[in-house]
Amino acid sequence: MQVRQAGALRGDQDALISEVARANPNTVVVLETGGPVLTSWAGEVKAVLAAWYPGQQAGHALARVLYGDVDPGGRLPVTFPVDEGDIPTAAGGAAQFPGLNRTVTFSEGVMVGYRHYDANDLEPRFPFGHGLSYTTFSYGDLVVRPGSVQVTVTNTGTRAGVAVPQLYLGLPSPRADVPQPPRQLKGYEKLRLAPGESSRVTFPLSGRSLAYWDEGAGAWKIAPGCYKVTVGGSSRDGALRGSFAQGGAACPG
Repeated sequence: MQVRQAGALRGDQDALISEVARANPNTVVVLETGGPVLTSWAGEVKAVLAAWYPGQQAGHALARVLYGDVDPGGRLPVTFPVDEGDIPTAAGGAAQFPGLNRTVTFSEGVMVGYRHYDANDLEPRFPFGHGLSYTTFSYGDLVVRPGSVQVTVTNTGTRAGVAVPQLYLGLPSPRADVPQPPRQLKGYEKLRLAPGESSRVTFPLSGRSLAYWDEGAGAWKIAPGCYKVTVGGSSRDGALRGSFAQGGAACPG
């Protein structure tokens, strides 16, 4: 279950979960961890609930979610990897973690967190921003402008639930020595929607939203080119896609 940075857990908990799931196909695993862990058994259980460190009211809160009294409204703030070697610190080698000769080299640049997985085309177990609900949602009516992105979110299920639409931008690279991640989170909203209810969401985009740091100039700058837009329920859920151009450039198609 643990990744390298999570420390050793007592006993073979992965094997225990697999055995319990084999006996009961409706097994739900509740994780109380401080970070992402390996979940080789994820496909064997009915659900996984990431509770993190929930505090003294954990029992009441978890019971309300597990029994369906409330909709789970949280979303993952980190990526859960498939393999230990996929995590950014492991992929960077010993110089990056744990360091060599008491020196740690931060060689990942801007490819931190979920950006590392995207840039290296690594499929996560659970992506950044992921989270399920007891209902379902659809995304539609995407309108993309340089100053804003709009989308309509609709509860398509039979009960009230929480949706967290997320906006990601893929910025063009101004030069070969200034790489950009495939996508960067630029906005999100938390919506509580009744069955059949829709909400129009506007994600404002400022110059800062489009800017990259020019180390030579010591300033934020906006690169000319095509900016790719993705809106969905996680960093890997590209429910809607669009684009817009800056600096006199044009987008293909």
